[in-house]
Amino acid sequence: MSTTGIAMGIVVAGHGSRDPDAVREFEALVALVRQRAPDDIVTHGYLEFASPTIAEAAAANVERGARQVALVPGVLLAARHAKNDMPAEMQALARDFPDVDFHFGAPMSLDPKLLQLAQERIVEAEAMSPETVRRSETCLVVVGRGTTDPDANGEVAKLARMLEEGMGFGAVMVCYSGTAQPLVADGLRRAARLGYRRLVVLPFFLFDGVLVKRIYNAADELAQREPGVEVLKARYFGVHPLVADVMIDRAREAIEGRAAMNCSLCKYRVQIVGFEQQVGEPQRAHHVAVRGLLAREGEAKPEAGPLYKTYVPHPIEAESFQIIAAGRDWSGFPSDQLTVLQRIVHTSGDFNAVDDFYFSPGAIDSGIRALLRCRRIVTDVTMVQTGLKRELLEQLGIDTWCGVHDRETHLMSGQYGITRSAAGIRRAWEKFGNDVIVAIGDAPTAIAEAVRLIREHGWRPQLVVGLPVGFVGTRETKELLRRSLQVPRITNSGTRGGSPWAASVVNGLMIDALNGLAAGGTG
Repeated sequence: MSTTGIAMGIVVAGHGSRDPDAVREFEALVALVRQRAPDDIVTHGYLEFASPTIAEAAAANVERGARQVALVPGVLLAARHAKNDMPAEMQALARDFPDVDFHFGAPMSLDPKLLQLAQERIVEAEAMSPETVRRSETCLVVVGRGTTDPDANGEVAKLARMLEEGMGFGAVMVCYSGTAQPLVADGLRRAARLGYRRLVVLPFFLFDGVLVKRIYNAADELAQREPGVEVLKARYFGVHPLVADVMIDRAREAIEGRAAMNCSLCKYRVQIVGFEQQVGEPQRAHHVAVRGLLAREGEAKPEAGPLYKTYVPHPIEAESFQIIAAGRDWSGFPSDQLTVLQRIVHTSGDFNAVDDFYFSPGAIDSGIRALLRCRRIVTDVTMVQTGLKRELLEQLGIDTWCGVHDRETHLMSGQYGITRSAAGIRRAWEKFGNDVIVAIGDAPTAIAEAVRLIREHGWRPQLVVGLPVGFVGTRETKELLRRSLQVPRITNSGTRGGSPWAASVVNGLMIDALNGLAAGGTG
């Protein structure tokens, strides 16, 4: 019951899973929440796969009379689901039920109650062993889910440190089931090499599921490989009164306006080292395609349309390309290069701009394959980045990155005595490795740095587009790139080029990639 005396609704929003064990456990926890909050209206829904959906759970809550509803994320940490997907659900609910006050609760995070539960799970695991081993001779291995959010990953490390100090372990190792590094198998191997008599593996997970099963399998495999090390498997958190109480606390806090999110280190709100570009990123839901999927799989489906559709230019753009196609003899150029070359003519307004272009053998095919496999484009300046067609990037699911204005790039530029564009290319090499397309349209120094990393440090980007414009170093660095046989490359000779040219090359590749997918009918 809320402090106003009006019936309070709690919608426990679960992630959802294809694993029936995870769904059963989540629903058992919801039953426990209902039991421990008897005066409140408690329903549950799922973000992905399982049913009911969150919208259906909220509708059931309102139908039973709730006018103050707390949407409580049934997740441990604030990452993409809690910061994007579930808030998007709540915005839709507020639109659909204008007479109901919806409040968003914080994730469970590192609540003292959950630290107590982690302690309980560890002691249970230790008690299963016939051996008596001091904690100082034990390494605790905490396994988190792993996300693209450094704040959430850092919370796993914080939990591990608090348990290490609070319980007196000799060491702690943190690893993740996916996305973040190190992964489970690597983390377990590293822990085994530390020389401790015992490892205690604690999955920092709420429920059973595919990932928890993989963690336990990896622990079993390590125990077989390292018979001199005792490997104990602690239980995940599961259905427990402490978990239910934390969820109820989060609902109360939400209704009372006290929901505490860790906004001070949120990569969407402040510049976090390495994630500066994500500040202010639009809040988009990523789960819509799999919402209620398992229920829909049993339904008769209408005939599916094509997954990808051929690129359709604006009528003026289409007319321009008709003029370009008829404006000169294109028979001397390979057919796979025509989309790119004609876009260069369109950008430059000059039919002769393509005469000094150079494509290494297979560059077009390599670029298209890289777009579809790696899905990341690095640019030397933001003008190239903003020149890439947004609708193509979104349809193909491609990310772009330019570090020229990041703080670390400025620091590196000053410390190493190189341009910011060159420093941005060096950061891309560090950050992404080989799985990128590099598009350079402004700075000859960016080409020089890319070539240096290719020749001296074995960098192998999937394609390098080098088309800077200017008179200082432009001809020379383009020639260096042309002679870099280790990587596929597209460039030209002379002083002409620029950011729009580099963007046009990549846009041409994306158009060919999309049209190829549309023709094949598959992703």
